Formats: sequence, structure tokens, C-alpha cells
Amino acid sequence: MSGPEEHVLTGGNVSDGVVRVDDTVRKPAGPHTAAVEAFLSYLNAAGFSGAPKTLGRDELGRHVLEYIPGEMAYDLPPMDLHDLYRVGRLIREFHDISVGFRPPADAQWDVVIRPDRADLICHHDLARWNLVRASDRWVFIDWDGVAPGSRLWDLAWSVTSFVPLDPDGTPAADAPRVRALADGYGLTAEQRRKLPPLIGAHSRAMFDLLRASSLSGQQPWARLYAEGHGDYWGPAAEYADRHIAVWTHALT
Repeated sequence: MSGPEEHVLTGGNVSDGVVRVDDTVRKPAGPHTAAVEAFLSYLNAAGFSGAPKTLGRDELGRHVLEYIPGEMAYDLPPMDLHDLYRVGRLIREFHDISVGFRPPADAQWDVVIRPDRADLICHHDLARWNLVRASDRWVFIDWDGVAPGSRLWDLAWSVTSFVPLDPDGTPAADAPRVRALADGYGLTAEQRRKLPPLIGAHSRAMFDLLRASSLSGQQPWARLYAEGHGDYWGPAAEYADRHIAVWTHALT
């Protein structure tokens, strides 16, 4: 007798072998998976609805997670100011809960880009392509990259994605959107001054990773660079840096 039918989930840039089985997602495990499971278990126990439930391992050793039905934010029109505020509030809730997590002594993390500092466990890819808008909740997926980081480093990446700060953007139109997300998060005056330079810095770190990997052959980043992702992240970083004064004025 065959087991439940598996459906390959596509759309991700860096994850292979991810499948859906009934109302679960199965992902290949790695050295970092035990730490990810511990962190998700902590978030689940704390009542954070913005993360999927972690459900152990299957007979193949794969990490089993709750499947979240809904629409990917990336496939929908850009968010309005109200929705950007909601995203900021959701990220703030996540960070505030994360502060209380104490990683296992043997925790291993899959760190792709070194953060500016390490104050708490962050998602590191809180972006439109990882947000499922379900009927009753908004849920961030793809938690394999969780690792130590900082609130503002995590949030800076979200600003670029959710506003979005595209290379051909218009600062006057983007600035209120940056403000809406930051207001939802509830940034302090000091944090509002510190956030703008980190927006471009995080995008540039992604560009540097892609470019370096194109020379070293490190996958999947070398493939993504060959597919043209560097053509976005380099100019995106330049756009964010060129208008730091605009973002700062909007936030303060």
C-alpha cells in the first residue's frame, strides 16, 4: 500500500525537496534543523500565530510543519498603508516573543549573511515571498534561516521587500510606506534614526553574497546570480542608500 501522495512545492529560490503531504509540509533536515524546531516550538507555545506549527519528523527524517493555505503576498498587488502597518506590528510581536528564547547549548544555525549584531533570534527573510495571507491569520514561512541577529537588521530587509524599495522607485511615494511599516513596528526615536542606513546595507550584503558566490560556485547563490538576481539587489541597495535622508525625514 502506498503512502499519502506528495506534491512538490515550487516557488522558492533556495529550497529543494520541499513537498506537501495532506495538511503538512515536509522539508529535508540539516544540521540546523534541531535548532529551528526548538525555536518554532517556543514560538508555538508562546501563542505566536505568525509562524507555522512544527510537527516533528517523518519516517524519512524530514522536518514536518503545518501547511498554511492562503495567498502569497508576493503574488498580490503591493500592500496599502494599513497592511504595511499590520506587517510591522506582526514583526514586532515576533521579535518581542523571540527575546525570551534561550537556544540549546548545541544549537547550529544556517547563517547566510552576517547581521550587524546578534541580540535575539531573527527570521532573516521576513519578506513578501515568505508571507502567506490566510483567511484568519498572516503567517511567515521558511524558517530554516533563523539565527542570531538584530531587530533593525531583520526589519531593514522587510522594508526593502514590502514597501518595496525597487531600483526604479519614487522616493516621495515610497517614504510614507516606509513610515507605515515602521509605525506598525513601533520604533523608538533612536531606532528611527538607525534604521535607514541598514536598509541599503542589508540589500548590499545580499548582492555581495550573490557576486562572491558567482566566483566561488557556492550554490544556490551562484545560480541565482546567473539568473540575474544581482541585477536587482545591487541597484536596490544603491536606491536605498541614495535616499537615506528621505527615509530618515519620513521616520523622524
